[in-house]
Amino acid sequence: MQVYLVGGAVRDELLGRIVKERDYVVVGATPEQLLKQGYQQVGKDFPVFLHPKTKEEYALARTERKQGQGYTGFVCEFSADVTLEDDLRRRDLTVNAIAKAHDGSLIDPYGGKQDLDNRILRHVSDAFSEDPLRILRVARFAARYHYLGFTIAEETLQLLTQMINQGELQTLTAERIWLECEKSLTDGAFAEFLNILAQLGALSAISPALACNWSDGLYQQLKNRYAYAQSQNITVQPLLFAQATNSLTADDIKAVSETIRLPNDVRDLALQLNAHQATLTSQTITAEQLLACCNQLDLWRRPERFDTILSAIEINQAAPLSNQQQLLTAIKTARAINPQQFIAQGITGAQIKTALEQARLEVFQQYF
Repeated sequence: MQVYLVGGAVRDELLGRIVKERDYVVVGATPEQLLKQGYQQVGKDFPVFLHPKTKEEYALARTERKQGQGYTGFVCEFSADVTLEDDLRRRDLTVNAIAKAHDGSLIDPYGGKQDLDNRILRHVSDAFSEDPLRILRVARFAARYHYLGFTIAEETLQLLTQMINQGELQTLTAERIWLECEKSLTDGAFAEFLNILAQLGALSAISPALACNWSDGLYQQLKNRYAYAQSQNITVQPLLFAQATNSLTADDIKAVSETIRLPNDVRDLALQLNAHQATLTSQTITAEQLLACCNQLDLWRRPERFDTILSAIEINQAAPLSNQQQLLTAIKTARAINPQQFIAQGITGAQIKTALEQARLEVFQQYF
């Protein structure tokens, strides 16, 4: 039984990047052998095991055979006879198909180290085209390593274009598309990710609303916004994703949420920013407008929503609102108004809400 470090850990170590997780491939072993050594199998039909102490993933060397459509239509085949080279051949890119032995030596049958040195992303074999998810993965890797000068090999570009033109992306679920977007947001390279998808012609397949709005100008704007967010250590995904939908209509945002299955908090912030940004950034905002905004946001029960929108606007403008402290002070004062004071005055029923609204409006009129 031989154990090798594989995939992203080897790639990032060779690039001098921080290795966040380590995956291993085990050659010449059976599930029974690993179970006897205390490994915990993940799933019933997938030969991946968790190390008894480190909980890192150890996968039996395996091959995959396409059987059906989409990115899930694969039959996994594994046995002690599957070689390391067989296992590496099923991987997507040569830079992800490098293994490292315990003595530090590299096993690199497909030229991944040379492609790393030349900053090239190249598919390992024609089997690449069997998995449409790899279109998004290549775009994500190209975006993540764009700052290092990585480009996609010409033959891989041709294969990606062919897959896209054949409608392969239509087999991906909206939930799976979001997961790739989520990973790119975590990478801090979402502007590059969207731009690469647009250049490939893939953006229109996964989100027509985003594609129709895409332009070089928006790409540059997003790069600037994300650079500001990074400078402020802002990594909250709803805040970051909302920048990409900032110039869309509410209907477009809802369409994006259907084709890319946005989590509720991501979708809701995008819609709230769309509805209230113009009001909150206006230099002539009135007390009445601010009250309407607060009511629509249900700020009295959900005060965090207002803070989140202000943060989204700050990223968008690369600076806090000039009157941000004034807004926060006014809202804090208005939120301190207690309905009990009106009840103590003998006000009842629906009139309590009316009195509360008037009192809050009068507070805002002191500031705006």
